Order: sequence, then C-alpha cells, then structure tokens
Amino acid sequence: MMLQEEILFEDYYRCYCLDRRDVHIMPYEPRNPHAERYVKDKAPDAKLLDTLRDYVLRLNNGLGYDFNTVELAVRAGVPYAIDFCNPAPDADVLSIGEANFDWIVEAAANMAIRRAQAQIPGQDNLTWGEYVAKAVAHQRFASA
Repeated sequence: MMLQEEILFEDYYRCYCLDRRDVHIMPYEPRNPHAERYVKDKAPDAKLLDTLRDYVLRLNNGLGYDFNTVELAVRAGVPYAIDFCNPAPDADVLSIGEANFDWIVEAAANMAIRRAQAQIPGQDNLTWGEYVAKAVAHQRFASA
C-alpha cells in the first residue's frame, strides 16, 4: 500500500516509456470522459518536457521496466509521479488516438528488433532495474 498526497494539478501528462530510452509525452486530462482524455494541440514548454522525460527515464531505469506508462501531475511547475507501475498500458487506438497509437507501435517494433538483434544464444537476456540490482548487492540506492 502506498499513501499519496492529493495533487491539485494545473497540467497532467501520461508518458509511454519503452526500452528505458524512448519516451512519448502525451498531454492528458483525467477529469474528462474516457474518450476525451488525450489532449490534442497542447505543447508544454521545452524545460517542462525535458523534466518530464528525465523523471520518466529515472523511474523506469530504477524500476527496471522496459514497457511502461508514467502519469505525472504538474502543480506550480513541479511534476509529481502519480501512477508509474503500469507495464501493460492501454494502447488501444480508440482510446489513445491515432498519433499516439502510431508512436507506440513504431517504438515497440523498434525495441523488439533491437532486442532480437542483441540476443546472444544461450545467454539470459533478463535485466533488472537499478533499485533491485542495488538491493541484491546490498548497496544504497541514491538518485542523481
């Protein structure tokens, strides 16, 4: 169980992250009806985009997720991770929209190709996040 503060937000973003490197940031309004939650024609400033991308990558590298969504609520310019453990995210074209669907299909295909090309026969291809790897090695986990 996790206790969270209610974040009364001005902006909200849902972000796909694949292969702990590819991030797609989608403006999102969770208070809208389901079919209207992905906001079109809204572009956050470059500094906020960089911060969102950085936070998404840190979370996914720490947790070891290769396919995930992270939802971030922004209050007073500060992003707060609201939902970040979703390794089987919604990717239905009818709910996420065609542009987001095209991105996720392309990114997932590219990830599968990279992984297939990097596979060494007889070698384990599993990876662990920094958090688990450090815990197993009895090392302290500290963010950068």
